[in-house]
Amino acid sequence: MLIISPHAPFFIDHRMALSKEEIRVAAESLHRAEKTRTQIRQLSLEFPGITIEDAYAIQKAWIEIKLDLGRVVKGHKIGLTSKAMQSALNIDEPDSGVLLDDMFFADGGLVPSDRFIATRVEAELAFIMKQRLAGPGCTMFDVLNATDFVVPALEILDTRIERVDPETKATRKIFDTIADNAANAGIVLGGRPLRPLDADLRWIGALCYRNGQLEETGLAAGVLNHPATAVAWLANKIAALGLALEPGQVVLAGSFIRPIEARKGDTIQADYGAHGSVSCYFA
Repeated sequence: MLIISPHAPFFIDHRMALSKEEIRVAAESLHRAEKTRTQIRQLSLEFPGITIEDAYAIQKAWIEIKLDLGRVVKGHKIGLTSKAMQSALNIDEPDSGVLLDDMFFADGGLVPSDRFIATRVEAELAFIMKQRLAGPGCTMFDVLNATDFVVPALEILDTRIERVDPETKATRKIFDTIADNAANAGIVLGGRPLRPLDADLRWIGALCYRNGQLEETGLAAGVLNHPATAVAWLANKIAALGLALEPGQVVLAGSFIRPIEARKGDTIQADYGAHGSVSCYFA
């Protein structure tokens, strides 16, 4: 299981603009926002000089708060894998977050709406690791060899940071999303597990419904042309920290639909055809 050491550097210090104290305060603000269901102001406005490295450092500090409270790392999520989203945020690579044990909900089960602030849901493929996967130099083929199963999944998104600033009307930046654990809040695994070489993963698609109404459709090829490419990117990214993807960990490879808004009373279902379906009800 991946352990995040508080003494390990997260990114190169000279590329960071915020002090350790500012990072700590930001992480505590995010934790408090989640607990009180009260969004905080965009960190990109509070700290105009914030960098990508600062944002990951804030995410790491927030995760460490949760680990100190007894949470356990169960995997990772990858976001912003589509070219359209990257262009919109003026970046050229995905982002990532950490999956914890209390983020997993049962397929077809209840998701407590009062735990979240502004939920949205995305359809993805989840990779369940069989072997340790470490970069650098990790390729799509290494990912396929190291994966035990691929399963349909729903990712539950939430935002502890305001999407639009009420004063300036500025929208969230990539720094805000990364610091906010890449907007992750939950995950539902379902459908039919398949071995990674038993299908062309690019062509796995989903029909996504809210309360029986079709909302979105998409193909997994929308994730960097192949979802395993996203997992390889993550393995290479965290290698600089001395970390790797460990056996049994779950990796959400990235959404191939636009997020679906989910309110209390909504049922979200993603139909993956021959690969089954996955759903949840926001109670």
